Amino acid sequence: MTAMINVEVVYALPQRQELVELSLPEGATVREAIEASGLLAKYPDIELDKKNKLGVFAKLVKADTELRDRDRVEIYRPLIADPKAVRKKRADEGKVMKKGGGPAEEQA
Repeated sequence: MTAMINVEVVYALPQRQELVELSLPEGATVREAIEASGLLAKYPDIELDKKNKLGVFAKLVKADTELRDRDRVEIYRPLIADPKAVRKKRADEGKVMKKGGGPAEEQA
């Protein structure tokens, strides 16, 4: 009999999180876990080979990464805006970024 591992597959949406717990044969990959979770059928916008990055406990991994018992597979949605571009735009507009709770003028 093949040993089994228990894993979770997670996909976070803006208003909620989908979490599926699975038992898979030892040696299963990230891709196999996602396919077994049923999330690909439920959310057709997930594209494993194109736009969605994958991780195990917040560490980026490839779809063929072998899983261990109690791993948490995470499917990441693409960023809507590049954080660096947003910061640069804010700086170009002349907005002052402040630290702490006081007004920006008092920190000179």
